[in-house]
Amino acid sequence: MSVRILALVGSLRAGSHNRQLAEAAVKHAPEGVEVELYEGLVDVPFYNEDIDVEGGVPAAAAKLREAAGRSDGFLLFSPEYNGTMPAVLKNAIDWLSRPYGAGALTAKPVAVVGTAFGQFGGVWAQDEARKAAGLAGGAVLADVKLSIPGSVTRFAELHPADDAEVVTSLTEVLRQVAQGAAAAA
Repeated sequence: MSVRILALVGSLRAGSHNRQLAEAAVKHAPEGVEVELYEGLVDVPFYNEDIDVEGGVPAAAAKLREAAGRSDGFLLFSPEYNGTMPAVLKNAIDWLSRPYGAGALTAKPVAVVGTAFGQFGGVWAQDEARKAAGLAGGAVLADVKLSIPGSVTRFAELHPADDAEVVTSLTEVLRQVAQGAAAAA
């Protein structure tokens, strides 16, 4: 039986380096680990309790919750927008935090990684994503980190899936999320 990890990417841009990093996670997942790169965050409306009611949950939000419910753990990929995580990633966390105390993130391992142009690789955004995921009920793996600086130059001509150092680090992150999922089961 394999461990299912849902990858959520906080950038909607087709050429996003964080999306490429998620693609590398799918491609290089260790044996026994399946990574699903979630498509469709662009369609999820901003969280609003008025529409989060039985029979009224928007289809895109319901689809996100279903995918998260099938997952054993989560890997969030966060770029850094103005020193914090992008709204699309925060919105996904908000939808997955409900119903309160029993959301799809509850007690499941969550790791946050990413790449950004700056010299610190988006650590502020990643810290904010860890905080939000933890408050949403996720079992955040606080020591599991991967922040890759200088994305624009580092990945100008090299996809993260072809960067040996990135692949090694990303594979270790996936291994640790899978271990967290096995421990939680």
